[in-house]
Amino acid sequence: MTKLFREWVLLSTVAFMVLCSAAKAQDRRTVTEPVAPQAVCDRPVPSGKNDTVRLQDAIDNCPAGATVYLGRGEFRSGPLEMKSGVTLWIGRGTTLFAIPEPAAYDKGRGQCGRIGAKGDGCRPFISFSKTRGGGIYGDGTIDGQGGAPMVGNAESWWQLARRAQAEGGNQNAPRLIQIDRAQDITVSRVTLRNAPNFHVAMNRVEGATFWGVTIDAPADARNTDGIDPGASQDVTITRSFIRTGDDNVAIKAGDNGPTRHISITDNYFGWGHGMSIGSEVNSGASDILVRNLTLDGTTSGLRIKSDVSRGGLVERVTYENVCLRGNRWPVSFDTKYDPRAQGMRIPVYRQIVLRHVHGENGALLMRGIDDRHALDVALEDVRFADTATWQLEHANVTADHSDVSPPLPGRATGQVSRGWEGCARAFRDSHE
Repeated sequence: MTKLFREWVLLSTVAFMVLCSAAKAQDRRTVTEPVAPQAVCDRPVPSGKNDTVRLQDAIDNCPAGATVYLGRGEFRSGPLEMKSGVTLWIGRGTTLFAIPEPAAYDKGRGQCGRIGAKGDGCRPFISFSKTRGGGIYGDGTIDGQGGAPMVGNAESWWQLARRAQAEGGNQNAPRLIQIDRAQDITVSRVTLRNAPNFHVAMNRVEGATFWGVTIDAPADARNTDGIDPGASQDVTITRSFIRTGDDNVAIKAGDNGPTRHISITDNYFGWGHGMSIGSEVNSGASDILVRNLTLDGTTSGLRIKSDVSRGGLVERVTYENVCLRGNRWPVSFDTKYDPRAQGMRIPVYRQIVLRHVHGENGALLMRGIDDRHALDVALEDVRFADTATWQLEHANVTADHSDVSPPLPGRATGQVSRGWEGCARAFRDSHE
């Protein structure tokens, strides 16, 4: 066997392993564009007042497989609880407003709308709890009114959050949509905006699809994450536009269980804190595919964040065809997210692949805890401006036969390539 042939066999084997890893690192379902139910069980009309009771009755009395259709107009409601198999359809030109009334969301402890030691004092606006099937469809809008004054208070939900940050403690504000211990949930085409807290939060979900969703909140609206899969599996977020005041997407795996088999494909992220994994990963996050993503003006771009108080194993994560612009930290894989954290939950990031990732200026940070728990990252066609800076600490970065610029510390400059041609088009088509 010649040396050249041996090298070809080695490179082919490595390529095959990388492709197999990428194939496994994703939602295991076959996901196609959702089709809304044709059967309509109820068509409530807006009353101009509080529509909570009427909407909840319509949901409760709707059979599985049918939809509650909200036609053109403005509805105002307090918390709504979805039922298995039932779809809430928000029609074009229709807005469902979450009333800014803390008492309506309070869990019975009188904490909603206040700052406390804990932040779990409010019910969500829309909840899927132990349900299967159904979801939210339509071309209309669900508005959380995070910036509106709370009833009986001149302060808004967002102002409460900022005051909690300044004074210490946790704001008690409702999430817009909470999906908890549910299966096969679909959110399609709808616009979610101005959530008082997270727009969509998931816990122990098996099977969720977000297709063509728009999420929009001001850049300074604290803790208004876009979509947060936690302790969940088989989740797809695709063809969506997300800009928020916090993480655009944050994959979490705290004490409730691991998160795995996640696909985040063909999305555009405007302002926000980026495509994040963490900071809670103590139960493990794995098998994640991020493909065809534009990050335009997010403070961080591709981010894995944790520390010794909440760390765990993050593995088999593939980032492919990613365009970044206007990011302070285009890449930030950090095991010391809170440098003051204490504990023995060591973050370990391994089998992380960046392929066809292109950006501009900023810090490219990869920091492990120590050499025993060094980051394991592979780069292929990863290119940034010459003014970008690598910050590597306890990181094993492989980039053989790859085009990487600026060059890794101590490495020779790679060959110049044309780069991913989709980047220019991605920034032109900015969804504005």
